Amino acid sequence: MSIPSRVIAGILAGEEEQHGPLPLLLVLLTLVSGLLDAVSYLALDHVFVANMTGNIVFLGLAAADARGLSIAGSLIATAGFVAGAVLGGRLGARLSRHRGRLLAAACLGNVALLAAALMAVSTTPAGATLRYLLIPLLAFPMGLQNATAHRLGVRDLNTTVLTVTLAALAADSRLAGGDQPRHVRRAAAVVAMLLGAAAGALLILRLGVAAALGLAAALTAATGIAAWRLPPP
Repeated sequence: MSIPSRVIAGILAGEEEQHGPLPLLLVLLTLVSGLLDAVSYLALDHVFVANMTGNIVFLGLAAADARGLSIAGSLIATAGFVAGAVLGGRLGARLSRHRGRLLAAACLGNVALLAAALMAVSTTPAGATLRYLLIPLLAFPMGLQNATAHRLGVRDLNTTVLTVTLAALAADSRLAGGDQPRHVRRAAAVVAMLLGAAAGALLILRLGVAAALGLAAALTAATGIAAWRLPPP
């Protein structure tokens, strides 16, 4: 078996209920999270739209008058994320019988919001107005995505946060005397976030914010199309 085939098999494997290709799709969305956090951190007042732990820390630092941080930006990002998560919870309650359709619906909503963000970049002059327009347009989809991943219930793939994933990867490793359950899946999530952030930074620095947003929208759309075609569980 080739290395890519072993990696895919490792992502899909698990002692819990089989999820079909859903783990692969969630890894792809983890990459999207890295892309959008690169956009928000580098171009939007040093906030995160996916990593809410970082935003809470930034709020504390900004409240203490630390330089280069925005209380308003962090608050807007957090509020947008929570609002998206609320919608994700409502979608999950309605579409939970068909997990592929649930993920597809969430991706469709996120593509629409990313398209709106792209339009804002192309029509609104750079400045505070654009920043505070883009922050909720990017944070809302990340909340929707995270809530959808929570409803899907695929272990180690919440798509926006890696703290628990890294802790589990270390605690269950052979160094800690563990049996390494789902270590390939966990490592894939870490690598996906890393690659997404690196790709986002490169696109922003060389081509501009629109290029990173366009790639995020394309990957989300591809994920939604694939999810729509999944059979009922």
